[in-house]
Amino acid sequence: MSELIAKTEQFVTELLSKELDPKFLYHNLRHTQRVVKSSEELLNSHDLNEEEREILLLATWLHDTGYTKGSENHEENSCLIAREFLGKLGVKDEKIAKVESCILATKRFYEPTSLLQKIIRDADASHLSRDSYLETAEFLREELALLGIAEYSQKSWRDENVKMFRSEHSYYTDYAKENWQAGKDKNLKRIIKEKKTEKEIAKKEQLKAKYKNESPDRGIQTLFRVTLKNHITLSDIADTKANILLSVNAIIISVALSNLIPKLDNPSNAYLIYPTTIFIIFSVVSMILAVLATRPNITSGQFTKEDVTNKKVNLLFFGNFHKMKLDEYEWAIKELVKDKEYIYSSLTKDLYFLGLVLNRKYNILRWTYTIFMIGIIISVLAFGLAFWQLGPDR
Repeated sequence: MSELIAKTEQFVTELLSKELDPKFLYHNLRHTQRVVKSSEELLNSHDLNEEEREILLLATWLHDTGYTKGSENHEENSCLIAREFLGKLGVKDEKIAKVESCILATKRFYEPTSLLQKIIRDADASHLSRDSYLETAEFLREELALLGIAEYSQKSWRDENVKMFRSEHSYYTDYAKENWQAGKDKNLKRIIKEKKTEKEIAKKEQLKAKYKNESPDRGIQTLFRVTLKNHITLSDIADTKANILLSVNAIIISVALSNLIPKLDNPSNAYLIYPTTIFIIFSVVSMILAVLATRPNITSGQFTKEDVTNKKVNLLFFGNFHKMKLDEYEWAIKELVKDKEYIYSSLTKDLYFLGLVLNRKYNILRWTYTIFMIGIIISVLAFGLAFWQLGPDR
């Protein structure tokens, strides 16, 4: 690499890295580096002297620097930047003019007249043959939108690509025709294939939209599913807590009946009567409350056709249909699934009444634990006071 090329590479790298608008997702330093690499590949296949190679590489490095001044007339702006930069380095005007000629050859629809122009045009379009073409083209589509130049839908962008591949572009050098044309043809087939399946995709989207309109939305389904699961989990927790209290108090009463009460017949143990009574009373009350917290409430188990027609009955709760005949319940469910609003209403009612049941359970459980805790404290204090004032040694 000549010193001039090295300085140009450094200049362009700094210029595009610091002054190029970040909206240029395609025409940026990566693109320039890719074109330089393709130019070197083409140069290796042609017998050019060092002067011609240097001119082409200078043009390749500088051909998109004009984008730092905007997308309008960027080739001309690139020539101005090239002339100013190369002039400062002492490059002769004749050589700068040849570099400018190559830069201007990258204009769209330009027909090259020299080998150097053909090489730079082929290098600038080498991405058309790469496996990454579709991703690269997407960057260009987004760039055009961000800059306010053009807005393309996926369909219109594919149409533009097919048009460009078939009628606007062709490779000029023998090397590009032999080595890159096949990749370009492959990419064209990929685009056409996507275009052919576009109607099928659109049809699937229509069916999907129709299904979405006719069925409960996935997000709503998830909402009801998660909320119902949480309600059931909380109900299980409440029942577990109530069962723990029942078991503990059952053990307490069993111990009291088997150990304390038989000893109360002895006059010397009379001081234990009141503490034991308090102990047992609080345990019994705690057990009663725990039972009330878990005791189910069953409704009538019947509904009428008018209830279903007027959407007054929740068909999802077994307490509303357990006395109905199977054919009557099947009819009611068929009516339910016909109406999405009725489905949502039933699910909402189911969650609401489950919430009411949970509220009742947890309120009773709170009182149960409170009474159990107070009972334990009072009982311990009562036993302690009885031993202190009326114990067997008093």
